[in-house]
Amino acid sequence: MAHHHDHHDHSHGASHAGHGHAPDNFGFAFAAGVTLNTAFVIAELIFGYAANSLALISDAVHNFSDVIALLLAWGAVWLARKQPTEQHTYGYRRASILAALINAGLLLMAVGGIAVEAVNRIQVPAAVAGWTVVWVAALGIIVNGGTALLFMRGRHGDLNIRGAYLHMAADAGVSFGVVVAALVILFTGWQWVDPAISLCIAAVVLVSGWGLARDSVNLALDGVPKGIGLAEVKDYLGRLDGVTEVHDLHVWAMSTNETALTAHLVRPDGYDDAFLHHVCEELSHRFNIHHATLQIEAGSDVCRLAPAEVV
Repeated sequence: MAHHHDHHDHSHGASHAGHGHAPDNFGFAFAAGVTLNTAFVIAELIFGYAANSLALISDAVHNFSDVIALLLAWGAVWLARKQPTEQHTYGYRRASILAALINAGLLLMAVGGIAVEAVNRIQVPAAVAGWTVVWVAALGIIVNGGTALLFMRGRHGDLNIRGAYLHMAADAGVSFGVVVAALVILFTGWQWVDPAISLCIAAVVLVSGWGLARDSVNLALDGVPKGIGLAEVKDYLGRLDGVTEVHDLHVWAMSTNETALTAHLVRPDGYDDAFLHHVCEELSHRFNIHHATLQIEAGSDVCRLAPAEVV
């Protein structure tokens, strides 16, 4: 009879807290981002109405979608830290993947909005932007750029934080484009500069939004997270002392910054806890996989999950 043993590594890689629990430190970034952007939206609506500027009013609506995006990402971080329940045994970590997915959708919708507005302006040029637009848009660069910087350090380790970062960086780019276009139009009268810059910005946002969408769809479909090579993980497990075969290997994302693994290891000589703890530590250290569940088999019976085509 094959000997089975399930092992959960609950240390979650204490030495890799920077990778494993990045969202814990972003409470201030979210609070500051939401507060600044809400104030900026109100300012844009007031100045836009006073200056009779459609550009500022529509940008206020666009910036409001950023407040929604930040609240969404913030809520996901909060949910991910809630304790598991009998109904949700992994807790609500996956909410961060859904938030990244929705944020990617919002970014791509923003691209469509910018592109449509730009095409309309090429056909029907808007009135020359006044200095009010320049100053308010310049304030937008500071607000959005500053918020983006708050999320900058987490953009590689956590897809949800990357979504928040991209939203703010994209908006800082839009505001910068508005300032440049308004100044050029004020001094030259070239109305086409405004839609031309808008289309360039739309292209940049499209590239980053598409990347975020691709990565978050991959995680939502239980794909192997970016940066982890499944062949390398299998090779490492296969070369472990006494292990003769590895099968039923699965690697997937529990959240946007936590990765799980399950595998069956055939080890005729049996196992001990020291072996299991060592393997889990190494998986955490080498591959940033903090939640490993390993099943050890003696190999006397063929496991029904051993064939490659069986999932």
